[in-house]
Order: sequence, then structure tokens, then C-alpha cells
Amino acid sequence: MANLVYKRVSTDQQSTDRQNLVLDQAGIEDPVVFEEQAGTSSRLHPLQRPKFSELLTYARPGDTVHTSEMFRLVRGTGHILDVLDVLHRDRLALRIHDGAFSAMDLTARHPRTGELLSTVKFMVQTLAAAGELQRDLQRELTYDGLRAAEAKGNKGGRRPAVPTSKTDAVRTAYLEGRSIAALARDHDVSRGAIRTAVADLLPEHTAAGPGTLAPELPVVLDMPGKVADFLRTTELDDAERATLDQGVTVRRGQGYTLRVTAVPTVHRQLLDRCQPLDGTASVPAQRKARREYANRVSALIE
Repeated sequence: MANLVYKRVSTDQQSTDRQNLVLDQAGIEDPVVFEEQAGTSSRLHPLQRPKFSELLTYARPGDTVHTSEMFRLVRGTGHILDVLDVLHRDRLALRIHDGAFSAMDLTARHPRTGELLSTVKFMVQTLAAAGELQRDLQRELTYDGLRAAEAKGNKGGRRPAVPTSKTDAVRTAYLEGRSIAALARDHDVSRGAIRTAVADLLPEHTAAGPGTLAPELPVVLDMPGKVADFLRTTELDDAERATLDQGVTVRRGQGYTLRVTAVPTVHRQLLDRCQPLDGTASVPAQRKARREYANRVSALIE
């Protein structure tokens, strides 16, 4: 009987160090490890993730699936029950080594009906709902913190893709005739990052003369589906409507995001248009989506 270990992190800035510590302390014998590529989305259904699908294909009846904590494998309550049904179908055991689920036998079934025990289902749903509440509260606190920082004049946001230590070299190479595409390959960054580093050296900036602001560059941003649905029913100007129509739909489990490419001004205008979603007339999911969108706009273009 094989021991199948599953690992995942939500962003490429995170590491599996904590998961490794928990799993090492568990003393799992001859583990077969399946680790998702860094940054695999939490919103993606576990059964659609590449490495977990590979794990299920590899597994044989009687094998045990190990993970450090439940939320490395699943997020929402629906996902948990879906995964447990598949594990039961394939006759696989599940062992959680840390957190609230570590003391539970999540594969316990009724001896006659074969269905998940009602007490197990209740505890799974309750603990998962508590976890979702905790994450929602963390997002709200993050949003409040960003607003407080803005009030003090701190813009925050992501660090430049081109490190400060390399900016001078990039600018020198550009002045010597190196193309933006070549510099992007040299430094393993996007062309937009290079354009940002050399913005005041670009022809459109120098042609405008000193003292003239450089034109805005397009920014790619993922808009939550509930925000996009609301904006499609809202009166927009021609530029905003065209931006929305040209967005690329990216499926996220049961929902989706709209990948929108536009200059920062249009992103801000679209954010302003969905302000009504913060009101009491909207449902909680819409308010949550609007807050996430506001955070993304702030992080990417402020």
C-alpha cells in the first residue's frame, strides 16, 4: 500500500517549508510526492489540478493520501465533499497531519448505506465554513489596512519587476540600441517591466518634450466575474465598453474572472463604475468581489 503525499502553495512567493516540516515529523514511510507548480490557484477545483489528478491516476485501492492540512487540498465545503466522494470511490484513505481535521476519520462511512457518516459530514461542513469565514475576515482586514495606508500617503503595491540594482544597466543597454524584447529575455521579465524601467527614454516620451508626462501603458488585471457581470449591465462609455468586450474569460472552478487589458485610467473608471456593489442592495458575494477587485487595482496600478 503506497503513501501518496500532496503539497501545494497558493502563490509563487510561498514555499512548502512548513508543509515539509509537518510531513517529515509524521514519519511517512516511502512517500510518493505530488507537488503542484507554485502558484496553483486555490479557486481551482482540486479534481482539476494537474498534480492531484496525476495522484488519483497513480493511486491504487488501499493507498493513503497524506497532506499537511486540509486547506492545502481543498477550500470550500463543496470541494471537500467532492474529494471525499472520489477517494471513497477509489477506496483511498485520507490522512490530514495538522489542523482541526487531523483528529478525524474523514473516510468513515455508514456500514450499510456506504454514505459518508452524517456526523462526519456535519463536522467537515462546519470546520470548512469556519475556515472560509477566517479567510474572508483576513481579506477585509487587508482591505481596511490598504485604505488606512492610503490615507497616510503610503501607496504600497508590488515591487518593480526589474530590481533597482539592475535598472541602470537596463537603461544603458537600451540607450546603446538593445531592444525592449531582447532586454526582457535577458532579465527574464515582461516587456512591460522593461518599458517601465526606460519609460522616460521611449520615443513617445522624448518627442513630447520636457515636463510632459509619459503616456500610460496598458496593464493586465483579472476582474472577478461578479464584477464583470454587473458592469455589463451598467452604462459605460465607449472606451470602457470596448475594454470589457475585449476581456478574456478565465474559468475558476464554478465561476470565472475576466482578464482585462487597459491603461490605468480605464481600470480606475471601471472600479468607480462598480461602486454600487459596496451598497446594502448587493449580495455579500458581490461586495466581496468588489473588494477583491479594488485590492487588485490598488496593487497593480497605484
